[in-house]
Amino acid sequence: MRAFNKVVAAAALSVAGVGLVQADSHGPDKLFVSVTSEDVQTQGFAMILATQGMQQGQEPRVLLCGPGAEMATEDYEADALDPAGANPQQMMRSLIGEGVQVDVCAIFLPNTDYTEDDLIEGVGVAEAPEVAEYMADPSVRYFSN
Repeated sequence: MRAFNKVVAAAALSVAGVGLVQADSHGPDKLFVSVTSEDVQTQGFAMILATQGMQQGQEPRVLLCGPGAEMATEDYEADALDPAGANPQQMMRSLIGEGVQVDVCAIFLPNTDYTEDDLIEGVGVAEAPEVAEYMADPSVRYFSN
């Protein structure tokens, strides 16, 4: 009986594996970019990857937290990065202009001197339950720094 159970289990796993391979061959449709770094090049590269993902048919979403969330404030300053010719916030504004959802994490504002009025237009405040639900979606690919 144990041998039979092993054969049935192996068959079930192989069928499930085929389904996983088929689902994975399509690849995720969504790209979740989380930025926590204060480093301008790291922030810029995250925005470049989000833009590239969008251009390749993915649906990017950006979450900014910690020092990375300062990129969403009106007083953010950074030099333009080559070869983009824009700073990370300018790149992020372009993404927002394309309809990309950009949020600061739920704990950023209550733990800093910033308020919602300090955020640039188009940036929202994430709600942890909604972000957790989004992250559980198997069609989401992650990039975090």
